[in-house]
Amino acid sequence: MAKQRRRPTRRRDRKGGLTSARRKPCPYCRDKVDQVDYKDISTLRRFISERGKIRSRRITGACRRHQSQVARAVKRARELALLPYVAEGVGDRGERGDRRDRGDR
Repeated sequence: MAKQRRRPTRRRDRKGGLTSARRKPCPYCRDKVDQVDYKDISTLRRFISERGKIRSRRITGACRRHQSQVARAVKRARELALLPYVAEGVGDRGERGDRRDRGDR
């Protein structure tokens, strides 16, 4: 009697189920926008986290081409002081601990 081997399930097959089977459409491709504008701050804010980091393609749903344009536009807008480099109030370290305050040493 031969033992049947089970094919290992791929990560994409078992993760998420039916709800994540379809990728989000790129917001720029959906609206047929060719270039990302660095002066459009309200749109660029959707691609930045609360801490000021640029969100990844997996989170935003942008295609590869537009995600690189978004990253370039965010960096350009930061350089021209249209967008902040970090969010306000992030300076205090809060729960994670402060490197300057090491009372145990």
